[in-house]
Amino acid sequence: MATEKKFASHADVEEKKVTFEQLSEHAYAYTAEGDPNTGIIIGDDAVLVADTQATPVMAQDVIRRIRAVTDKPIKYVLLTHYHAVRVLGATAYNAEQIIASQDTYDLIVERGEQDMKSEIERFPRLFNAVESVPGLTWPTLTFQKKMTLWMGKLEVQILQLGRGHTKGDTVVWLPQEKTLLSGDLVEYGATPYAGDAYFQDWPATLDAIAALKPEKLVPGRGAALKTPQEVADGLAGTRAFISELYSKVKSGASEGKDLNAIYKETYATLKPKFGDWVIFDHCMPFDVTRAHDEATQYPDPRIWTAQRDKEMWETLEG
Repeated sequence: MATEKKFASHADVEEKKVTFEQLSEHAYAYTAEGDPNTGIIIGDDAVLVADTQATPVMAQDVIRRIRAVTDKPIKYVLLTHYHAVRVLGATAYNAEQIIASQDTYDLIVERGEQDMKSEIERFPRLFNAVESVPGLTWPTLTFQKKMTLWMGKLEVQILQLGRGHTKGDTVVWLPQEKTLLSGDLVEYGATPYAGDAYFQDWPATLDAIAALKPEKLVPGRGAALKTPQEVADGLAGTRAFISELYSKVKSGASEGKDLNAIYKETYATLKPKFGDWVIFDHCMPFDVTRAHDEATQYPDPRIWTAQRDKEMWETLEG
């Protein structure tokens, strides 16, 4: 056995097939078999890109596909949340505005640097050409709760519906087309990463998404959801994972079990139902650790550093 335990994601070296498809008149989805997705809105006069890919070099593939369908300027980049894998490709788009919730901006100030280092260490493949990243991505325009862009006659609502994957989670909603870009608040056939989550708030935030009655949805990971039934399935699957994991961890904590025992029991409980979801083995240690924190003494997520990642991984996987 190797002396140093490797992240589960270090064995993840296979490139994924990219799909670029139109969901509604103005919305497109860039998906890659469970790798982080990008949503695109092509308005009457400009383009909005929601989540940028992890590096400027990776973003060029998104841009190439946009350019195959429109020559309108990419005026807006929207950050659904602060995670490095979502934001570090931003400079490639040369956008006029980088939009984020104020809570997301605050998280970048507080922990962006540490998060960038830990994410790059965790997922080497997802940061292809990491040397092309010039540094942190800083929003140029922030909002609280709601802002509306008018891209010509197209109404684009940018909404902060509640805490879940992070405290700054932001969705893009096209009310005229019933189409939503959810970021990592919703996953489909992919394990929710909950290392920076608010487990107790997340289900209510999913309720707020469901209340909009989206008919099409671009999740954070997984295939684009093209029918109301698929959207409902995506919401239900995400809710089930979050709720069942937190319930199991909270129960273990109330019984006084240590984190290692809680992790092993929670893994065994969730594996039969969710074990075939993308990045299950990678996410579970982070998710259980955060759930244990929330159930015991840390209402807000603690900062993940590369060192904390390693210590956690060794404790739970050892």
